[in-house]
Amino acid sequence: MNRFRLPYHLTVEEGVFEDIPGSLEDVFPNITADKTILVTEENLKNIFEAILDEIQRDFPACELYLIKKADYDSAVALAKYITMNDVKQVIGFGGGTVLDLAKFAAFVSKSRLISLPTTLSNDSLASPVAVLGTEGLARKSFRCTIPDAILIDVNVVKSAPDRQLLAGIGDTVSKYTALYDWKLAAAKGRESVDDFAYMISDMAFESMLHAEGAELKSTDFIRRLTYALVMGGLAMEIAGNSRPSSGSEHLFCHALEEEFADKVGIPHGIATAMGSYPACIFQNRSVDKVEKIIRQFNIPVKPSVYGISEEIFIKAWQMSAATRADRYTILNEADLSDGRLSAVYKEMEEKFA
Repeated sequence: MNRFRLPYHLTVEEGVFEDIPGSLEDVFPNITADKTILVTEENLKNIFEAILDEIQRDFPACELYLIKKADYDSAVALAKYITMNDVKQVIGFGGGTVLDLAKFAAFVSKSRLISLPTTLSNDSLASPVAVLGTEGLARKSFRCTIPDAILIDVNVVKSAPDRQLLAGIGDTVSKYTALYDWKLAAAKGRESVDDFAYMISDMAFESMLHAEGAELKSTDFIRRLTYALVMGGLAMEIAGNSRPSSGSEHLFCHALEEEFADKVGIPHGIATAMGSYPACIFQNRSVDKVEKIIRQFNIPVKPSVYGISEEIFIKAWQMSAATRADRYTILNEADLSDGRLSAVYKEMEEKFA
């Protein structure tokens, strides 16, 4: 049985970044006395300079650390810097790339981690996985810690482009096909399913399925999406792997990222939502639930919008299983012939025009 840990604190409120110590006082007394490193990137420093200055005022023993690349070497370098300078806590401020690097560095250095997402584009804000660049274009998932505390400032999230929120919804959509693939792998004797982790991930998907009438940038919906993404991350922590949130649809996304990065530009969460539609077809299941969420929020999943030609679409699906050869999914059984994939591509191009 996997031994897991959960965050000590989660807050989703307007203006919560204005008094982080006050929000965390109940679980981390005297938190401002600890030597702290605030990890972000140059672009975010320019956009949120006032907020970052406020955080540094709240934490007198705080140093600002600007990352240049979200790759494995940079994460290890940050972990070394933290250890050598006796830093006690890491504050990650940013989107998925910043948070992943901060998570891995905190994990290696055994430091406290406070996650301050500026977007809700994927479940990295709470997951025990860091996706980091390696040599060349390849990105690899590394097991790491989950945050000790997660604070979501609704005002900051509202200021993000709509597409980032749509990507977060898309990352939640993908749980529908990922959970099927997990059960399939278990039926083949390849893995076991943790029922509690399965339930939590399924609840995350259902929360998006039944969000009729929700306004994308309303406080209520941002809270709903936060909880869905956090549930996805916690499901992975409980399971001890990413199976509750990652199946054939993610393998398609990995193929696009690893093999066609120079030709295709698509947010991770939207790519997984795009992949969930064909994955449903390969699983011989109705696409109705996935399509309902896509249409309700107008998630742009038409492949050609992102430079995904019919040829790339076909090759990406045919290469998907090899991106994680140890992961059994419907792709190990499905008909991935050129003809069938061509028909699916044309269906998506027409349906989501």
